[in-house]
Amino acid sequence: MNEHSGTVDEEAPAAPAPTSVNGPGPTAADATTPAPDDREPDDREPDEPAPQALELEEPAPPETAPDQPRAQAPDDDPTEVARAALAAVRVEVGRAVVGQDAAVTGLVIALLCRGHVLVEGVPGVAKTLLVRALATSLRLDFARVQFTPDLMPGDVTGSLVYDTRTAEFSFRQGPVFTQLLLADEINRTPPKTQASLLEAMEERQVTVDGRPHPLPEPFVVVATQNPVEYEGTYPLPEAQLDRFLLKLRMPVPARDDELEVLGRHAAGFDPRDLAAAGVRAVAGPAELAAATDAVRRVALSPAVLGYIVDLVRATRAVPSLALGVSPRGATALLATSRAWAWLSGRDYVTPDDVKALARPTLRHRVQLRPESELEGVTVDAVLETVLATVPVPR
Repeated sequence: MNEHSGTVDEEAPAAPAPTSVNGPGPTAADATTPAPDDREPDDREPDEPAPQALELEEPAPPETAPDQPRAQAPDDDPTEVARAALAAVRVEVGRAVVGQDAAVTGLVIALLCRGHVLVEGVPGVAKTLLVRALATSLRLDFARVQFTPDLMPGDVTGSLVYDTRTAEFSFRQGPVFTQLLLADEINRTPPKTQASLLEAMEERQVTVDGRPHPLPEPFVVVATQNPVEYEGTYPLPEAQLDRFLLKLRMPVPARDDELEVLGRHAAGFDPRDLAAAGVRAVAGPAELAAATDAVRRVALSPAVLGYIVDLVRATRAVPSLALGVSPRGATALLATSRAWAWLSGRDYVTPDDVKALARPTLRHRVQLRPESELEGVTVDAVLETVLATVPVPR
């Protein structure tokens, strides 16, 4: 890739320390959420609690269905080979990052759905290292852009350059022409530059001088933002937030995870050298393509489809919300629920899969009323109320 401005790095500096991403829930009870159950909905006891948001609790590694063993040989079913390869991604990322199983799962779901992810976390919680390790384990091209107030749209998408030899203008690609793009601190750049990603995220192409330039396949944007520092920032508008498939939250690590981080650094771990850490490629675009095709074949019953519609429509009637979930949010919840069901080893979606992905898929698609914010109401608490009140199909 050609040289860009000083704000663009193809090799990202590592975050100070890897950490856990168990997002805080609205109540203490949410912190013990189990992984989605592999049983049929009718097999569950009536009073058994259903699993909730994906990132509240690190989910167990994806397991195949009892009658579908993991792929062990190249001659096995390509779908099972892809599932086993994506399960192995967690192990590889864990060689560089501690306690990030839930965040890795969210990013893998986004790759399976060809969607984008907004990651919210304070500086120093290994956001960059996580994305670099994921790109390495999946053999994906990776580029990082540090969004700053003086960054121009052409610094992201590319621009026309005059060639003195031919006396013509030629297009020089920007860092957006990659498979996994880290848009670091995206809310630190003005709306004009933020909007340069809108076409790329939605249409998978960049138009310059009236000519479309297709982006590589797959193409996923992982954007980060700091949730506690707002001075000198430009909040993303609702139209751009709605283009992100998931919003993941990365809090500071638990004590045991932080001890593990320090122990690794004391033993000589260098976050800038993933090869020395033992991170290797265990999957690639071919496995991702096979997995994406398999996810599209995951079945949804009319009852589950109705449950998704009822959930998103309920958000539009909540008094504390000024903006509810759009129909695009409903299709996003359908897609993420399918991917989570497939990773869990099933070819059908249950209401528990929908519940597990509801908060990370919908939290950035709703907007609180100002008076509700002053009263301390949170988006996750509102979504929990919606999940508790909408009847679950049996």
